[in-house]
Amino acid sequence: MTDQLERTPADEIAQGAVDGAGSSVRVPVCYVVDDEGSIRHFLSLILHGAGLDTEEFADGKTLAPAIVRRNPELIFLDIGLDSSEAIETVLMLAKRGYFGFVQLVSSRGAAVLEHVRSIGNQHGLQMLPVLKKPFDTSAIVRIMQELKLGHPPTVAARIDLREALRNNWLEFWYQPKIDLRKKQLAGAEAFARVRHPQFGVLSPNAFMPGATEPELTALAELALACALKAGNNFSKLGINLRFAVNIPVNVLVKLSVPDIVRAHRPSTDTSTATSTATSTAPWAGLVIDVIEAEIVSDLPLAAEIANKLKHVNVKLAIDNFGRGYSSLARLKELPFSELKLDRAFVCDCGTDRVNAPLCKTVIDLAHNFGSAAVAIGIEKASDALALTSMGCDMGQGFLLGQPMPEGRFMSLLRQRAAGQGRKALAS
Repeated sequence: MTDQLERTPADEIAQGAVDGAGSSVRVPVCYVVDDEGSIRHFLSLILHGAGLDTEEFADGKTLAPAIVRRNPELIFLDIGLDSSEAIETVLMLAKRGYFGFVQLVSSRGAAVLEHVRSIGNQHGLQMLPVLKKPFDTSAIVRIMQELKLGHPPTVAARIDLREALRNNWLEFWYQPKIDLRKKQLAGAEAFARVRHPQFGVLSPNAFMPGATEPELTALAELALACALKAGNNFSKLGINLRFAVNIPVNVLVKLSVPDIVRAHRPSTDTSTATSTATSTAPWAGLVIDVIEAEIVSDLPLAAEIANKLKHVNVKLAIDNFGRGYSSLARLKELPFSELKLDRAFVCDCGTDRVNAPLCKTVIDLAHNFGSAAVAIGIEKASDALALTSMGCDMGQGFLLGQPMPEGRFMSLLRQRAAGQGRKALAS
């Protein structure tokens, strides 16, 4: 990763938020200590996706005051070229009575890591087995699971969507959508989850197969209502976000989206909203994503739907786009506000000689029609940088933030806002 991507969505979504606004969700917190900002931010993204808050520190000296304020459940501590700094930090943690876990990480030799770990053990700290750099995401997730921190691991289960709807087990998690040029949060996309009393949190592949059209319709109505409610909650923090919801075309044509929007739309007064953190932000509207394969063959229908939705500030986006390029290139007007690049093209677009020009072609097509280009499935910094250089407007993916519960998202807002407030006071 490079310094150009050091600022994470978590850094940006704090803008305009206040620490005391709304209800707070208590979640575990990890402190990340590393002199490399890109490593700190990458670790934070993994931990956020696993359901934990983070605070980042460049060294042990800046960590010390934070230990007085709160004992985190886990500390990731890097051992740099001068291992004496890590040893001093370990001794400081012991002196201050830190009772959480310590995870040493480093590219140094095993002997150095074990030496620092042994010092921590001798002083009563809970030292985890050392973690060598470079490490992959699965190693961090495995540590969280072993410590039972964050979201529990998903299990292989299968339930009916009808059962989930009937028992009110459904909830919606939100993935950040990032403005790639400004490195700021630009929106969020809703993803359905089931919180089962026995199996825990289930992803769509556990409850979507075999779903009937009436069940999908009920799910779509619920998704719209929840997204509108989430928008209202964020607007109360002064955060103006446009939420996106995925709806199959055969369901969308039967839904009265304008009526749903009017029933649940945030009641904000745009004429009096201000830019201060304590004001209510004006409603940003919604985006409805439709899959390319379901709509590209009937573009007049897409235009008709988009025309009906624009009166209630709802826009249409085409998802997994790429293979239907030739169908859109001949049009004079595009009914979609966003073209979301197929993740198959996004993957390795920073190095792949085939995917890179495909991405650039779709981005240019979107801009020629005055639409935004959105890349989904971004997992590598090199791909994010390449997409930014191509002019891609927004991005989603593991690198930029995983889907998380609304309460988790709100908690992250407040936690980051509080952190920025402390930095401002210290400066």
